[in-house]
Amino acid sequence: MPLLFGTAGVPLSSTDRSSEGGVHRIRELNLSALELEFVQGVRMGEEKAKKVGAAAKEENIALSCHAPYYINLNSRDPEKITASRERIIHTARISQILGVRSVIFHPAFNHDDLSEVVLERVVRELTIVRETLAAEGNDVLLRPETTGKGTQFGDLSETIRIAQEVPGVLPCIDFSHLHARTNGRHNTYDEFCAILDETAQSLGDRWVKNVHFHISGIEYGLKGEKRHLVLQESDFRYEELMKACRTFGVEGLAICESPNLEEDALLLQQTYLALG
Repeated sequence: MPLLFGTAGVPLSSTDRSSEGGVHRIRELNLSALELEFVQGVRMGEEKAKKVGAAAKEENIALSCHAPYYINLNSRDPEKITASRERIIHTARISQILGVRSVIFHPAFNHDDLSEVVLERVVRELTIVRETLAAEGNDVLLRPETTGKGTQFGDLSETIRIAQEVPGVLPCIDFSHLHARTNGRHNTYDEFCAILDETAQSLGDRWVKNVHFHISGIEYGLKGEKRHLVLQESDFRYEELMKACRTFGVEGLAICESPNLEEDALLLQQTYLALG
């Protein structure tokens, strides 16, 4: 199956709330992926990471990780920029032990700076991160995520540009965020195809064969994202997104962030498989 579906965090129905328990529950649900959420900090040691990685290998579950939320590579405070780099590096180090291929993160806030200025700073800081990881033999992919508010750096073109500028970087496309930050656009088959086409044309097979998506229902206003919603309680046209994914034949992970996690992950998977 070109796309592997899973949840952002341990499934809600998992009686064992550990990451290892989450891996086993994902397999019981007949899903194929799990994004480990380190959003409040990386609180997993090396021994635990080895056990979780072994469980994922045994169950044939693809893992990714979301780095802490407290990352801003465009901060006015140099110490916060250093701390942001360290949070990405720390997540990547644990990810390598886990057998994770991708680290997802929100790259920066704009702070009224021009897009090109923020891009230059993000590229500079991520280049330092990549050089640090390369010196350690760590080739985990870094994935800046498309963001849900205009105050956050990370529309589609900005996220693609980072991947073009820094080796070892590919986008995490959050379709719900793109829908929210444009106050309702990016929500038809043609618009989803345009997103996939722009990214494929810019990054080629290295992205087409290794995508990472976030999908959920979403509530939004003039300033963008407000909160995640259950797919069928939102206006997000997930069926048309799945059709676009089939059309383009993209391969990789589709991670559900809806409040009901596994229910919507299974809905997405079923919708995708029904398209043949």
